[in-house]
Amino acid sequence: MQLPPHAPPTQAIVLTDADVIRFKRMKGFKIHKRKVSDTDTPSGQHTKVRSDPIGNIRLTTKTYTIPKSTSAPSQSQQQTVDSSTHSHHPEIPECVDNLPPEVDLGVLDLPRRRRTASHDRSTFLHELIWLEGRCGSPDVCSDCEVAQAKYRCDDCFGVDMCCSSCMLARHRLNPLHRVKEWTGAYFERRSLRDLGLRVQLGHPVGKTCYRPKSAPGDDFVVIHHNGIHSVGVSYCGCDSDKPKTAATFSLLEEFHLLSLESKVSAYEYYQSLARRSCNTGMTLVKDRYEQFLRVMREWQHLKMLKRAGRGHDPMGPEGTQEGGCAVLCPACPHPGKNLPSDWETAPRIQRWLYALFVAIDANFRLKRKLVSKDAVDPSLSQGWSFFVAESPYKVFLKDHIDEPQEKSTCSSHNAVDMADTKSSRGLAATGVGTVDCACHNMKLACGVGDLQKGEKYVNMDYLFFSALRGTSLKVLNVSYDIACQWHKHLWQRMGSLPFSQHLNHADKDITFLVPKFHLPAHIAPCQWLYSFNWTRGVGRTDGEAPERGWANINPVASSTKEMGPGHRRDTIDDHFSDWNWKKVVGLGPTLLRKIAEAIPERNEHQDDLHELEGSLETKYPELLAKWRREIEEWEEDSTRPNPFEVKVQTVTQASIRLQLAKDDAKDASEAEQPPLHADISPSVLIAAGTDLEEQQRRLRLDRSNLGQHATDDQKQKAWTKVQSLYVPGVVALRERSSGNLSTTKDAEKPEDYPLWLPSQIQRKVLCTPHLEDIEWQLRFAQAHDALNELRQSLRSRSYMLRFKDRFLRGQGANTRARNFALLALGTLGPLLGKVGWKNALRPLENDDIRPMTQDVDAPTSEGRRRLSWIWLTIGYSEGLDEEADEGLQDAIRLEWCKARARAMRWTEEVELLFEEKRRVLQFMDWQSRWWLERAGSVVVEESTLAEGLQAYAQRQAALRRSLGDYFAHVWRDTQSLLDIANVRELS
Repeated sequence: MQLPPHAPPTQAIVLTDADVIRFKRMKGFKIHKRKVSDTDTPSGQHTKVRSDPIGNIRLTTKTYTIPKSTSAPSQSQQQTVDSSTHSHHPEIPECVDNLPPEVDLGVLDLPRRRRTASHDRSTFLHELIWLEGRCGSPDVCSDCEVAQAKYRCDDCFGVDMCCSSCMLARHRLNPLHRVKEWTGAYFERRSLRDLGLRVQLGHPVGKTCYRPKSAPGDDFVVIHHNGIHSVGVSYCGCDSDKPKTAATFSLLEEFHLLSLESKVSAYEYYQSLARRSCNTGMTLVKDRYEQFLRVMREWQHLKMLKRAGRGHDPMGPEGTQEGGCAVLCPACPHPGKNLPSDWETAPRIQRWLYALFVAIDANFRLKRKLVSKDAVDPSLSQGWSFFVAESPYKVFLKDHIDEPQEKSTCSSHNAVDMADTKSSRGLAATGVGTVDCACHNMKLACGVGDLQKGEKYVNMDYLFFSALRGTSLKVLNVSYDIACQWHKHLWQRMGSLPFSQHLNHADKDITFLVPKFHLPAHIAPCQWLYSFNWTRGVGRTDGEAPERGWANINPVASSTKEMGPGHRRDTIDDHFSDWNWKKVVGLGPTLLRKIAEAIPERNEHQDDLHELEGSLETKYPELLAKWRREIEEWEEDSTRPNPFEVKVQTVTQASIRLQLAKDDAKDASEAEQPPLHADISPSVLIAAGTDLEEQQRRLRLDRSNLGQHATDDQKQKAWTKVQSLYVPGVVALRERSSGNLSTTKDAEKPEDYPLWLPSQIQRKVLCTPHLEDIEWQLRFAQAHDALNELRQSLRSRSYMLRFKDRFLRGQGANTRARNFALLALGTLGPLLGKVGWKNALRPLENDDIRPMTQDVDAPTSEGRRRLSWIWLTIGYSEGLDEEADEGLQDAIRLEWCKARARAMRWTEEVELLFEEKRRVLQFMDWQSRWWLERAGSVVVEESTLAEGLQAYAQRQAALRRSLGDYFAHVWRDTQSLLDIANVRELS
């Protein structure tokens, strides 16, 4: 078989017994064979060649039968196929095979060749090298077939070559293609301008101007997505504008999307275009980088105005209101757009469905260096999108930026305490503050602004009230990681803002919350008061929406920090607009995923709550009724006692030691005999012994790092002398234990010195029950102290140290201290008849040491978690009756409150998701009608412009209808899923 001249030998056609043909470039033909016999049933074969998914060509042969006719058919009958027969026995008409003459069908019998990676690598490499030559093109032009073929175009389809005249004729409508000239040995790059191509502006293509004028210096540059081109341009003599640089729409669209998706900088993109034009640097490429920046910025601005419908407004772009170009969240409540007509008069029990969730945060990656200024580089949008209008914002900050703000009374919040000390040297902006939709992670219009000296209240107040300006919604849920401090004097600070920024908060139900991830770092009262988990009407919202968006915008910081103030704001506005739009078009799958998760979770947590309440109804019916009344009163009035607050005070060693000291003083005053020691009472003795035991334990851990202190032995010897006064028999025990030691070296170590506390004596010698009881009380308090320290360590670790090792050194020491205390309690408890304490203090295992909120790598989230027992051990009592144990009752109450809250949050989440689903569909319908109204809102004299206005408005309306239909299709089964779940719940 003879191959085409452009196919290398390794690409010979290979066919198997299954009639499968595989080759690279020859395809698109069909083979028809027909066989008619007098004795056999007439049959035929239809062989079709098609490309498979990996680029190979496959040949498929099908055999069919032709029904016999009872009489000789006429000529017309032979040419016409009966419709009833055609559907069952199609007759393939004769056709001429268009196989190249050099293809031999005898290769059908060749065995199939086995493909290997090395063979494919060589094949593909040969393909690349093959394109470096003429690829078998003839020497004569393939168009005119007269002149010598010397030129090939890299951007046209195919590899054929032609002469210079035909190349110019081909590219009259494609002046930005890249051509190459064959020198006789290799190809060299040429431009169409070098071949004589000129583009006439101001006239239809192909028409010439009677008064053409060349560009100044005949130096016209076009920036295109395939390179930077010098183009011969002739202007119309009637036109006075004669620019020297242009950029194509395809280039601007490509870079626009590329920058939004990959965050590539304009400089990097422009350099890639320059390298496509010349990758060696030996050929001078016209430098139009500054022009490219200017054009690209104008393109982004014009696209924003176009998409916001500003070209369809009679007032034009100049009539744009602040925030008028921002992409809105369809799932958030918008009065007049996607809320029911009676939403304002809805019953109080349903008002939470029409609440706006707002999240506030700051990003200190988006800095800007102290370069340029607003007078030189103003923003084009002037507050029309997400950034607030710069002039009034700076006027307000000028008068209030240096006002000190109160320090935090909660945990050490850097956002509060370091706001005045944030380094701003060499920076015009230390970051940006934003106000987001907390449920759907979209930026709010006029909710973004620069920060000059950290995250100060004065900045965040302005942005918060700017984003909510003019809202008529009655319910607001505001999330901020320092909300516990920020909201305290918010309404007093609002008075210093311009009146247009004021919010009528008297008729609104506003709840301030702390995001779930940030909450564990707050003090305990804040965790009870500002938790999303315990607040009614918030569903499963976590308030962390801004944090999820920073990963998308942070890569832009390397470019925006070098920009002027206006260019930077316009760029970030553009990225936020794209972020919102991607969130809008993704609402279909997003809400579907949430609904599919929320319905089963709602049922499971409701079942858990019913099971818990069933057991409590049996054992604590009065208490359960009391707890239910208390939590319902708090939900109606937040000033009532918080049911999630721990009511039983925690036992501490300090409180026990103080009580024991009081008891010793009382005993001493009533005793008839003087004390055994004037300065050291029995409680002080045992307390000092436990302290020495703790020091021994730490010395044993730190032996490798700490040397022996001279005072260690002195402290122990002084203590043992006093101990011998209260327990004389301990002297014999100590001598006996020291005599059993094989060496004296170990006995000399302070950490190994036997203390012989009452729990260690175990009544081997006479020891008064009073001393045993003192140690028991101190050990019990020691165990609780260790738990408190462990809980505090875990609380801090859950937020600040998630990336550290699982157990810290201090935490391990607390664990060991608690287990030593538990061992002593286990010894003294039976001796003293102590019972019931094991319900509150259990053996501490590694799995029990987990924070109140789950780790990042935990398999379950806060809404599905189970508390470790260390968080349920709040206090203790000595009563034998379980009902008399106040600490246990309080722990059960807390767990019931939390189980109820989890069930309610998942129930609210289901209702809220279905409400959001309805709002999205209604918003799309409203926006579609809005665009149809804009179609005829502007009257223009130019008919072609009028047609463009109509077409764009119709297209945008159709797009919103399509999005609505798509969302409805994606959610088509959600109502059935809910109905089935509700039936199962009722059963």
